[in-house]
This record gives sequence, C-alpha cells and structure tokens, in this order.
Amino acid sequence: MSTTATTELDEMIRAILDRATARTETDLSDETLDTLHEESQRNLYDGATREEVYDVVTDALTARIDRDPSYDSLAANVFLQGYFEEVVGSRPDDETRDDVYRDTFVENIRFGVETDLLDERMLIYDLDDLAAELALDRDDLFDYTAVDTLYQRYFLRTADEERLELPQAFLMRVAMGIALREDVADRQERAKEFYHLLSTLRFLFSTPTLFHAGTTHPQLSSCYLTTVEDDLDDIFDSYKAHAKLSKWSGGLGNDWTNIRAAGSLISSTGVESTGTVPFLKISNDVTSAINRSGKRRGAAAAYLACWHMDFPDFLDLKRNTGDERRRTHDMNTAAWVPDLFMKRVEADEAWTLFSPDEVPDLHETYGSEFEERYEEYERLADEGEIDQFERVEAADLWRTMLTRLFETGHPWITFKDPCNVRSPQDHVGTVHSSNLCTEITLNTSSEETAVCNLGSINLSQHVAADGDGFDREKLAETAETAMRMLDNVVDLNFYPTDRAERSNMRHRPVGLGMMGFHDALVELGVPMASADAVDVASDAAELLAYHAILGSSKLAAERGTYETYEGSKWDRGLLPQDTVDMLEAERGREIPIDRTETLDWERVREHVAEHGMRNSNTMAVAPTATISTIAGTTPSIEPRYSNLYVKSNMSGDFTVVNEHLVSDLEAEGLWDAQMRDLLTYHDGSVTDIEAIPEDIRELHRGAFEIDPRHLLHLTAQRAVWIDQSQSHNVFFPSTDGELLNEVYRTAWKLGLKTTYYLRTLGASQIEKSTLDTSEYDDTQFRGSSGGDTADASESDSDDSTEEVTDGGRSCDLPSVEDPTCDACQ
Repeated sequence: MSTTATTELDEMIRAILDRATARTETDLSDETLDTLHEESQRNLYDGATREEVYDVVTDALTARIDRDPSYDSLAANVFLQGYFEEVVGSRPDDETRDDVYRDTFVENIRFGVETDLLDERMLIYDLDDLAAELALDRDDLFDYTAVDTLYQRYFLRTADEERLELPQAFLMRVAMGIALREDVADRQERAKEFYHLLSTLRFLFSTPTLFHAGTTHPQLSSCYLTTVEDDLDDIFDSYKAHAKLSKWSGGLGNDWTNIRAAGSLISSTGVESTGTVPFLKISNDVTSAINRSGKRRGAAAAYLACWHMDFPDFLDLKRNTGDERRRTHDMNTAAWVPDLFMKRVEADEAWTLFSPDEVPDLHETYGSEFEERYEEYERLADEGEIDQFERVEAADLWRTMLTRLFETGHPWITFKDPCNVRSPQDHVGTVHSSNLCTEITLNTSSEETAVCNLGSINLSQHVAADGDGFDREKLAETAETAMRMLDNVVDLNFYPTDRAERSNMRHRPVGLGMMGFHDALVELGVPMASADAVDVASDAAELLAYHAILGSSKLAAERGTYETYEGSKWDRGLLPQDTVDMLEAERGREIPIDRTETLDWERVREHVAEHGMRNSNTMAVAPTATISTIAGTTPSIEPRYSNLYVKSNMSGDFTVVNEHLVSDLEAEGLWDAQMRDLLTYHDGSVTDIEAIPEDIRELHRGAFEIDPRHLLHLTAQRAVWIDQSQSHNVFFPSTDGELLNEVYRTAWKLGLKTTYYLRTLGASQIEKSTLDTSEYDDTQFRGSSGGDTADASESDSDDSTEEVTDGGRSCDLPSVEDPTCDACQ
C-alpha cells in the first residue's frame, strides 16, 4: 500500500470514528481508537472504496459488541454514515447534512412516483412540510442489528437494486402510505401523527405493511387463513390462491381437515383416495417455490384435526427418515385438537379416527355439540354404519404427537374449542385453524379467506418514567392511533384473491399486539420467573384490550360498524374477559386464571353498546422477531433468549448482549474482562455466577431458566383480555417426556388457544439448565375440577420419557435462529 494511499485511508478511518464517537457521545480511550484504527487499516488495501472502508470499520466495531454495548451504537452510526453517502452520492459537511437528508426525502418520493414504485397519491402531500417534520436524531434510536436489517430488506429499492430511503424517510413513507385512507383535509396531519408513533418506536407494523405501504401494490396484510374443500377443483384452485398470497408476502395457515382420508372411496371414479399427504406434498413444493416480493421464500402451516384418519401420517411429515415423497420439509404443521381428545387422554380412553367425508359436520362443530356428534359417530361405527374408522389409545396418539414435536418442532399444538368458544364471530361460522404463527383465530370457509393486519406496541417504550408501572396515558394514545392505522390497512390493502377481499371487507379484523414485554419487566425491576410478572402481564394485556376495543368502537362511531357486527359477541354485550366463563361452562371444569377487572370497563361496554365495533377482532400477539429487532427490544411476550448469544435471521448473524445486564453489572463494579469471559463460558447465563448479586441473577434469567409452565401461566393471564391468540414459544430445557407432557397439558387446562414452536436445548446444554421443577408445584396450575396434573402424567410417564428422549433435536447455543417467515413479525 502506497504512502499516499495509507495517509488517505488513515484520515478517512479517523474521520469516520471521530464522527461516530461525537454523534453517540461515546468516550473511547486514545488507545482503543488507535487499536480500532490499526485493525481497520490491516484489513484494507490500496484502492479500497469508501464502501469497503465503512464495512471494515463497522466490522471492527461489531466484533466488540460482546465487550461493551456502546460499540453497538458506534457500529450503527458508522453503518449509517456509509449508507447516507450511498443514498446521497456524497458526504455533505455537518452544516448541510440535515438539509440534504430532507431534500433527498422529497426528491425520492417524487422519483418513486415517476418510476411507478409509489402510489401517485403520495404527491398530494405537502412534501416539504413533511420533510421539515422528520426528526433526524431518531436515527440514533436504531442499533446496528436494526439498521442492517432495514438496509438488507426494508428500504425501498429501484429495479436496479438502488436504495432510495434513509431511515426517517422510510418511516415517513410508511406513515404517508397508511394515511392515504384519511380524508384529504386530514391526511397531512394524520401522516405526521402516524410518523411520530413509528419513529419513536412506540408502535411498528408487521413486515408486509412496512414493505409495501405507499407503493403501487400495497399488500399490507400479514397472514391469510384458508379452508381447502374436499374437491379436486378446489384443491388446485387453492394451490393457485396460496401461490398468489405468498407472492405478496402473506404467511399462510391452511386448513386441510376436509380432505377425505387415504382409502376412502371416490364415488365419481370408483377408486380409493390417496388421502391428504400427497396433496400436502404438492402444497409444500408450491409454497417453497414462491419468492415473496423478492425478499423471502413463501411459508405456510398446514392444519389437520387429530380425529382425521390421516393424522398419524400427518405427524410424520417433518421427519428426516422415511419415504421422502411423504415428507414436507418446507412446510410447518399444526395439530387442531378438540377438548374431547384431551379429556380422553386424561381418562386414558380410546380415540376414534374418521374420514371427514363420512363425518362432515365434525369440522363445523365444537364444544358440547362436537362431543355429542363425535360420540354418535362412534356409536354408528360400532354398528357398522361407518365404513372407515380406526380405534387408537388417546394417550398413545398424544405421546406420538409430543415425540414428533420434540424431534422436529412439529406439529404445533393448537386447541379448537377455546378458539371457537371465545371467538367474537361465533355467529358467522367456525374457526377451522390458526395461521402461520398461531396468533390468529378467524373464521374461514369455501367462500372466505381470512385476513389479518398486524402491528405491535413496544411495551418497553411505555414504562412510566418513575419505573412504577406503565405510562397509562401514553399507552392509551399509542393504542388508539395504532387501531386507526390498522383499520386503514383494511381499506388500502391490495388483495391477491377475491375470497380474501370479501372476508376482510366484511369483518375488518385487525391484530394489535405487544412486544418488549421482558424488557419492560426488567425496567420495572420484576423478574419474569416471579409471581409479580403475572400481575404485570395481566396489567399490560388489560390496558391493551381496554384501549384497543375502545379505539375500535370510536372508529365505529366515526366510520360505521363492520358488516357482520350484528349478532356478534360484541353486539351481545360480551367482551373477551366474559368468554373465559363460557369456556369454563362448555368444558364443565374450572379455568384457573383470574378475570378480575381493574379498569373502568363499564365505559367501554356502554360505548360498544351505543356505537358498535369497527373491527370483528382487535388483538393478536404476534412473534415480532424482526420488528422487535428494528425496535431494539425483546421479541413479543418472550423471555430474553440469553444474555449473550448470536441471533440469526434472513439479514445475517448478529451478536446480541443484554444491555440492561451490563448496566446493572457496571453499577456494581462487576463488568470487566473476567466477567465477560464468565458470561461467555456460561452461554450467556448469569444463574451460576455467584459473584453477581442474587437479585440481578433473578432479574436476568434467560428463556431456558424459567419454568415453561410459569410462562404458560403468564400467557394464560394475558389471554383473558385478548380476542384472538398469542404466538407462545415453549422453551423446554429438558429431555423429560413426563415434563413435556405436563407442559402441554397445562397449556390446555389454562385455556390457551394455541402454542407455537417448541425450543429445546442441545444435549451439552441441558446439564447446565437451572430449571428446578420443585419451584412450580402443580397446585398453582390446577383447578378444583381440573384433575391432578401429576397423577395424569404419571400414568404414561415411563413410555413418554423413553420415546421423547429418543432422537431429541437440539439447537446450538448460544445461538437462536428466527423463523424464515416474518409475515407476522
């Protein structure tokens, strides 16, 4: 490298680091700056481009994030410095930077319209006024993982892959796109209101809305739920619809229960049906072939009822052994489980499998009606009036379900009766499945594809300044504005199929959720493994529900009720918390969760009675793996995976360190090189590091250090208030089949509607797990008429333990891989 080149690179690196430290107010020693400078220089060459210089400096900083979280903000700033030059074409001086940022926003909105990237209505806005509204210092809210994720996948691009948007311009474009639904006279101010909510990271839409808001093809919806009919034309029409829905970034939940079982007679041809599996194989291949919006592969979840004769084969779809023609490695699977099955498992009774063509009403009924019809079909089978059926032991089938779940992560366990008994829309049909991420519980039929539009409130941005609970006024403002934004999505959305448009315009469901729950707990000083966390979970969900429902009712007063409002539970004066009693009555056993109201719900009831509801459904807690990364908080309702780990998603691999822990350790004078080494050795766990005070260790337990039954209890308490469901990952630090059995039975007894992924530890990590099952005796999860959990599991514990332990899968820690689909996230 020549002396001149060395001098130029030296000056460039110094200038980049100086700007970063000044912007982030980070105080690095001269020695550290020299080390960063020398390391960067070593990795460059004569003739290196400015982009390469920025990349090398960024890499030098990100490599140190595990030492000190301040390197994260430094890396983000350096990354944005380079990106600014990429978008603008040069680096303006500090005095003109802000003007250039704003001018670039205006120029690129106009360019986007001219090149057919953006809706022509985006030019109706006073762009100069919106440019002046941009709060440019909010770029500093993003950490490195966030800005890299935005860069890789979210910023608007030309056909030549040229990126057009700086971070605040991106958020303003989304706000403008969502405000297009507003009256012209209000549009400008609404865009500003929406922008400020997004740019302060108080609320974010799920990924499809962020991708497409304001564009010429605004497919803004997150997820689609379909029912496939037992008809060859409808099956292949469904493949086409699934491809079109995937193309525009929608995640799919497909109900296949109507398809007759293998061996059933097809009367028109006189031959036997091949059953569901070959059709699911085709669906798997169709979905995986779709590159959604050029940004990710298609993704779908297939649902099948556990009384279907093909269900045992369905359980094997994700296995890595057996006939590959009967495997669907690119598709998720989920079991649709009625209460009667769980009762039979508890009672150690037989279970009958049927083909749906002979029991056509089973899929359309639930609760006591389902039980009556199911037992009648069993009687008819015994009398020889049913051609195809098979008797199995319910407990054996349940053990196989759990074994496959442990081996492959599938099928997810979802519960039919809570989804239907508690549905606000019980008057217009049946909920036949959940969605790709198990938080949506909407009606589907041969005429309607259910659609849901999602966004999440960042709870960590709503903790009161004094750390005493949530800032209720702030959360109320956020929820009301978010509901308006989500309702706008329904009208603005580009619908890939007629069935989807028909359903969404009739019912207008939305799913307002939450993220940053664990971060909020830490800021409140409440350990997630504590009883106090249950109270915080309930408080957060009740606040969300109160203002989501009230917000929807206020929109109804302004815009009118949704088309099918009459006859709904809302219309009948029933709110989500009222439906827990309905489920309890339907089951004939206690649901052991507290339904005590702490807010003035009479106000909400009166408003709904007078004005109705704008949306059939208002709340759903999605996984938020990607948007929580953008927001710089913990995903959804989940516990922090670990205090130090590598996060892998479609944007790459990122080192994640718990900044709250580092801050607490710094306050104790404990954050040094030795402590970092200890944390690394313990895979991010502080539980066994005795030098750390016990209260800090309790506050920062990781996901696998909290009893999974306790986490289910938190979710059940939130579920009281939520009209749809929650994506609940089960973190299971064991190979104990009896415990796994108990965990999923607990989910059912607590009235949960759905569960999502089962996360397990590698064999080398299990022995480090600190889960103490004695901490959570069965009594805190047992209702007076709910049976004895311990006794119920003991009846099959030996077989269950042996089978589940065999062939257990593992994930390499300290690393977590997010789902490849982030339609809901």
